[in-house]
Amino acid sequence: MPDGPPLEVIVTVAGPSVPVMVRRKDRRLGIWVNTDAVEVDRAPSFYAVATSGLLRDVLRDTEDLRYKISVPRAIRSVGAPMSIQDATLFTDALIRIRSESRLYQLMENHMVVDEQTLFRGRIELPAALTEGAYVTRIFLTRDGKVISTYETTIDVRKVGLERWLFSLSREQPMLYGLMSLAIAIMAGWAASAAFSLLRN
Repeated sequence: MPDGPPLEVIVTVAGPSVPVMVRRKDRRLGIWVNTDAVEVDRAPSFYAVATSGLLRDVLRDTEDLRYKISVPRAIRSVGAPMSIQDATLFTDALIRIRSESRLYQLMENHMVVDEQTLFRGRIELPAALTEGAYVTRIFLTRDGKVISTYETTIDVRKVGLERWLFSLSREQPMLYGLMSLAIAIMAGWAASAAFSLLRN
């Protein structure tokens, strides 16, 4: 084992990035209306950061700025209208909303480093995720400085019945709607029949 600070690990998983329009609502004449809007140019549909220690201890701020590892640094918002003085609040709101939905996750002390040579951990993807290429990055750090990086892409797709239903809803919405209606009617009839049997 080398002398000096221990080796730390940071793993990030980022879903497909798309622009997102974030709107602010204000109460006007007793009605909530959209007043300002800022487009976040690059916002991952899913973003997780898993670390072997506290993020502030395993990564220097300058390294975070360089590699864009933390959730706020992974999101980019530029080109806000000049009339909006607090554009960063829109990005903060997006992060808060997606964090509450578990779409943005910071999991500190989640990765386990064994004997400074192996590490293990688990990142769970939400059920309602966006299909596409999920970029996974691994950072090895020592004393808060990145000493090695590795990047790979995981192709995330729906499979089996879920994939068939998803494709049917997009390609043949009429058939999908009729099938959903038929299933609802059958479920209602079955529940009614079961209730009648229980009453007798």
